[in-house]
Amino acid sequence: MDTVVEKPINIAFITTYPPRQCGIATFTSDLLHSIGEVCKIDISDEKQENLQVVALNRGPELLSYPSEVRFEIREQHESDYRNAADFLNLSPVEIVVIQHEFGIFGGDSGSHIIRFLEKLEKPAVTVLHTIPYAPTPSQRKVLRKISSLSTFLVAQSETGVKILKEVYSIPDNKIEMIYHGVPDVPFLDPDYYKYQFQAEDRFVILTFGLLNPSKGIEFAIDALPQVIKKHPEVLYFVVGATHPAIKARYGEQYRILLERRVAEQGLERNVVFHNRFVPQERLIQFLVASDVYLAPYLSEEQIVSGTLSYSLGCGKVVISTPSWYAKEILSGGRGIIVPFRDSKAIAESLLEILSDEGKRNEIRKEAYQFSRGMVWNKVALQYTKVFERALLKHTRLSKAKKFVPKPTKLMPIPEIDLSHLRRLTDSTGILQHAIFAVPNRFHGYTTDDNARALLVTFMNWDLLKDREVIPLMNTYLSFINHALDPSTGRVRNFMSYERKWLEEVGSEDSQGRTIWALGYGSSRDLPTGILELVIRLFRQSLKPALDLTFPRSWAFSIMGCLYYLQRFPGDREVRNTVIELAERLYKMFKVNAEENWPWCEDVATYENARLPEALIMAGYQLGNKEMLAQGLKSLEWLLNVQLDSNNGHLSIIGNKGWFEKGKEKAKFDQQPVEAAALLEACYAALLATQDSRWEEAMKTVFNWFLGRNDQRVVLYNFSTGGCFDGLLPGGVNQNQGAESTLCWLISLHRMQMVIQQGDFLKEESNKE
Repeated sequence: MDTVVEKPINIAFITTYPPRQCGIATFTSDLLHSIGEVCKIDISDEKQENLQVVALNRGPELLSYPSEVRFEIREQHESDYRNAADFLNLSPVEIVVIQHEFGIFGGDSGSHIIRFLEKLEKPAVTVLHTIPYAPTPSQRKVLRKISSLSTFLVAQSETGVKILKEVYSIPDNKIEMIYHGVPDVPFLDPDYYKYQFQAEDRFVILTFGLLNPSKGIEFAIDALPQVIKKHPEVLYFVVGATHPAIKARYGEQYRILLERRVAEQGLERNVVFHNRFVPQERLIQFLVASDVYLAPYLSEEQIVSGTLSYSLGCGKVVISTPSWYAKEILSGGRGIIVPFRDSKAIAESLLEILSDEGKRNEIRKEAYQFSRGMVWNKVALQYTKVFERALLKHTRLSKAKKFVPKPTKLMPIPEIDLSHLRRLTDSTGILQHAIFAVPNRFHGYTTDDNARALLVTFMNWDLLKDREVIPLMNTYLSFINHALDPSTGRVRNFMSYERKWLEEVGSEDSQGRTIWALGYGSSRDLPTGILELVIRLFRQSLKPALDLTFPRSWAFSIMGCLYYLQRFPGDREVRNTVIELAERLYKMFKVNAEENWPWCEDVATYENARLPEALIMAGYQLGNKEMLAQGLKSLEWLLNVQLDSNNGHLSIIGNKGWFEKGKEKAKFDQQPVEAAALLEACYAALLATQDSRWEEAMKTVFNWFLGRNDQRVVLYNFSTGGCFDGLLPGGVNQNQGAESTLCWLISLHRMQMVIQQGDFLKEESNKE
């Protein structure tokens, strides 16, 4: 095989990148520098344009990147992906390489990368680091869409190739297989480096990599007492920092568990934790010094492993549980497979290897010989050949296709800005009102607003996973915890600025909104500690749900229960509660509705759309077709009566007179709470029916905030991040209080979520 590429291609990598501590970041750095070597490119030259990186950032921290990083993407900001595509389209880059793992990209199942690919005008090669055998529906759709937009997919094992064909129906001619690269290390005796670790005359076992519970290290520790009885010289190194995502959520809980296990079994002399992310040079020294690499991992669905690859590359005896990658790469006598979660089998394999030096050396040689085809310079050459073919294929297809411009329906949706939310929030909670954009302390706080604010923080966490929202989440959750009487489950609503409750029992609406917000949070992947409290408060707040008497409080309670049941579908008490409340609401519609007035009351008042929204969600999730049909019919009517007959914009029922049966609806004051409810109800209809009409309706409703309304004025204040309190006959109410701002933020987050999901989440009717 040639060892040098004469004419290098200009390449950009979309990936995590050092100094971010991530296996994919390390992989990309190794690949990029290896391509630089075989293409004779000086990566350290800040002016070189052959090899560039677009780095994915998680969270607000600023990383000190090397010069090859030319652009950064905030992983949860969908607009950044489009901007990155624009940047590369205008650059000398000829081919784009995406390092793909679902968790490193923003959006549902990492769907933001679709937006990048849709706008990219260069050929793309996607390297797959995870290929689920039993994907969720959204994972399958995202990966298939990535395939359709990529010139080639690279799998890193034959097992991965097989799964792509059988599970995802990816055609053969779209798939390339290239094994994970390994450093080119001489075949050295372990004693060569043992002195560096004070491990002379010790039999060294090693496990390395970012620490997390899926590593199964506890089973390795439990195997050691049996081994040490015969071989007290055994020394087990566990090398690596706790995975940043695990540490952020759980702290050092897993490491402490392992250290306690070591202490309880008296293994302090035999087990050493090296709690840091080690550079490659030091890692190679650890590997060379080890006699056995132990991989007691718990997951079968692993189609590539850098740690196993590196271990083979250093000629180690590998003892591993039977992940797909381990079974493939250790076959042919290149390693030893033991069952999952089986400390006894691990101990027996270690004892066998310890007592049989001949077998040990035989396995080492087989592993090392196999890995010679995986050294980085050879892997880099394989990748450059794939890139050349991708460039050629893309050029042919571009010439063959006739350009047909695509109409766009993108809306001018602003970035999410929580600055006014923070302005209105103090250490107690969110204040009710504002004078213009200045918080007004006179009216104090309400549980209504703090429940809405809590919901906004949950939605923000869903979208962005930005830890800066957690303090707000804690503040609103603390307010609700204080408002709620755990013995009765009832909440108080009004609190003065002096932190004195102004009532013993709040309104039914405040009770319903609390259940709604807490139920939503119960279904989300919230930080540990917060989720536990949310679930506890939800169950407490649900106690009086069946005693509520007003339809809107039923509706909010129904929605909260349905969200909760998404996580705990077997909870019979909650299920029975939601069934009874939904039946009550449905009966109210059936008794009062008429052909031209499909409504549950003789007047449509405030937050009207929450009623059909609850029926739609209940009918859909509980399998009640009649209930679903009633909800859809009533929502369609409610939408139609609020559309301007001339221009088709939203003309909301005003709260100065409402809308009585047989009369004209009040035109003003139009309030954001009505728009938010209508938009959310249309979203529920979209999920239940998959009918794109409801998505178009959401756009119509959302545009009300942005000037498509009766007064042609924008209610969102771009400079403050707040929302004006309502639409008046002469313009807008200039105050930007909590309810209006929260309703804007709920609507904005929901629209961003819909954009994330996009058309690609609808299953393609034809395979590529």
